Amino acid sequence: MTFRFLHSSDLHLGKPFGNVSDDLRGRLREARHTAIDRLAQKARDHGAQTILLAGDTFDTETPSAPVLRQALAAIAGHSDLTWVMLAGNHDSLMAEDLWQKISADQPGNLMLVPETKPVWIAPDVAVLPAPCTTRRPGRDLTAWMDECDTGNAIRIGLAHGAIQTFSEDGNVADVIAPYRAQRARLDYLALGDWHGQIRVNDRTWYSGTPEPDRFKHNKPGAALMVTVDGPGATPLTEPVETGSFEWRTLNLELLSGEDAAATLLQRLPVSTLRRQILLRVMAQGRTTLSGRTALEAAHRRVAPEFAEAQLRAEGLMTDCDQTDLAGLNGAGALKGAAQSLMDQINDETLSPERRDVAQAALIRLFSYCEAYPA
Repeated sequence: MTFRFLHSSDLHLGKPFGNVSDDLRGRLREARHTAIDRLAQKARDHGAQTILLAGDTFDTETPSAPVLRQALAAIAGHSDLTWVMLAGNHDSLMAEDLWQKISADQPGNLMLVPETKPVWIAPDVAVLPAPCTTRRPGRDLTAWMDECDTGNAIRIGLAHGAIQTFSEDGNVADVIAPYRAQRARLDYLALGDWHGQIRVNDRTWYSGTPEPDRFKHNKPGAALMVTVDGPGATPLTEPVETGSFEWRTLNLELLSGEDAAATLLQRLPVSTLRRQILLRVMAQGRTTLSGRTALEAAHRRVAPEFAEAQLRAEGLMTDCDQTDLAGLNGAGALKGAAQSLMDQINDETLSPERRDVAQAALIRLFSYCEAYPA
C-alpha cells in the first residue's frame, strides 16, 4: 500500500509584483508560472504520479484569462501526472466564477476537491480536503476529518490556513488544530498558507511555496516528496528544491573601523548565481562615515549584477569625526556645510533629535560628494 506524492502549495499564479521594475516583474511572474513544469519534473524524478496543491494556486479570486488558461494548459501538458487542487484563502470557493471556469476547462488529469468529503485518488488512498469557503472562514475547516470513516485506507488531509502561530498574512483567527492528524487518524496532513517549508509534527507539514515571492522566509523555493508505507506508518518526507529565483537576506554585522565594503564583498553570493537572486543587505552595528560611504559605493557597483539588490542601513550607527572631513571630495562651500553639520553633531547643548538630524544630513552630504566628486 505504499503511496508516494508531491506536496506543494501557494503558487500564487498571477501575482503582480508591483514594487519591482518592469523587466524583473515579468521575469518573476514567468518563474511562478513555470513552477508547474518544475513540480512535474520533480514528481517524475522521484517516482511520484500525484501532486497535491494545498491552496492559493492563484494569487487572487479573479485571475486574468491568460493566467488561468495557461495554468490549466500547463497542467494538461503533464498528462501522466494527477493534480489535486484545493481552494485557499486567496482563491477561495467564494469566487464562484473562478471555480466554475476551472471546472468547465479542467483537463482530465486535474481533480478539484470543493467539498468536505473523501476523494479517492487511488483504490486504497483517500484525500480528505478542507477547501477555504471564504478568505476568512472563521473556524477550523479540518474538524470534519475526525468523524470521517475511510476504512483501512491511507488517509491524507489537505488544508490551507494558519496553525499555531504560522500565519502568512498575520491572521490567526482560523487556526487549524496542531494535532489534527492525530485526532483524525491522518497518515499525513498537507498544509498550505505558510510560504516557508516547515514541519509541525511527523505527520503535518507546510510545503512552502515552490517559487519564493518575498524576503520573509529566506529559504529557496521547495516542495515535499512524501512516501506513506501504509495506514498508520510514519510518513517519510524529503524536501526538493524547485525555485528559479532566490530571495536572500544578508545580515551584515559591522564594527567601527572595520572595512565595511570589503566585508560586504566577501559575504556576497558567488557571481554565477547573482542574476537569479533578489538580495537584501541588512547592515547593522557601527562604522565610520567614510566606511559607510565605501559600503554604499560597493553596493552600487555590484547591485546591477543581481536581479535586485537592496541596502538597508537603518540599524547601522555611524561615527563621525574630523578625519572623515579631511578627505571629503567637493568644493569649499560643501566642506563648510559639512563642518557646520559636524559642529551640530558634537554640540551637546542641542537636543538629541536635532543632533540626529544633523548626522543624517552629514551622511547624505558625504555620500553625495563621494558618489559625484567635483
